[in-house]
Amino acid sequence: MRLRGLYRRRRKRTEELSYWRERKAAEGELRAGHYEPIFTGLAGLERDFYAGKDMLDVGCGPRGSLNWADVARRRVGLDPLADDYRALGTDAHPMEYVAAAAESMPFEDASFDVVTSLNSLDHVDDLDATIAEIKRVLRPGGHLVLAVEVGHEPTWSEPQTIGWDIATRFEPELEQVRAGEYERGVDSLYDAAFRGEAFDHADPAPRTGVLIALLRRR
Repeated sequence: MRLRGLYRRRRKRTEELSYWRERKAAEGELRAGHYEPIFTGLAGLERDFYAGKDMLDVGCGPRGSLNWADVARRRVGLDPLADDYRALGTDAHPMEYVAAAAESMPFEDASFDVVTSLNSLDHVDDLDATIAEIKRVLRPGGHLVLAVEVGHEPTWSEPQTIGWDIATRFEPELEQVRAGEYERGVDSLYDAAFRGEAFDHADPAPRTGVLIALLRRR
């Protein structure tokens, strides 16, 4: 069982790094312009919402997910592959990168005003432990900005299948402020969300969707 888990983690790491190296080769410089509209417009927030706040992006990847948030006091990206991402150019980004798993974050309790998770919860090995850590590092009155793909089959790099009820997994410590359920885009995960195409639950066709939610720490 232990060897199986070790193989799974190594295979997952290989898959993740291969994906990002391919994106780097295709794009030259990994683009990050799509992040601000997701963390503002799709989340129902203004840019000034983040002003003066300590931010943590869980499962940030190497694109510079918080580069746009120059109004924040602190911008931290957490990713177990953060050290590997330096070869992809992350040293040039105006944010901190911390190499650690979401299940065991190297931060004190109540360290952040805002935690964000953009298409990353399905990548973790232990969903319950990750949720517990997000609750722990989020300050009272702080917010979680959550964007997830719902209903996909597990893969090596995305082993978790997320349901539409994912926001309830953060209760009672976090309360839902707002949420939107959208069809999955064709060209990118959030295309349909930007067009305002709500997920049609009456349509029986098997497909994935996108949930974007804002939660508040009590």
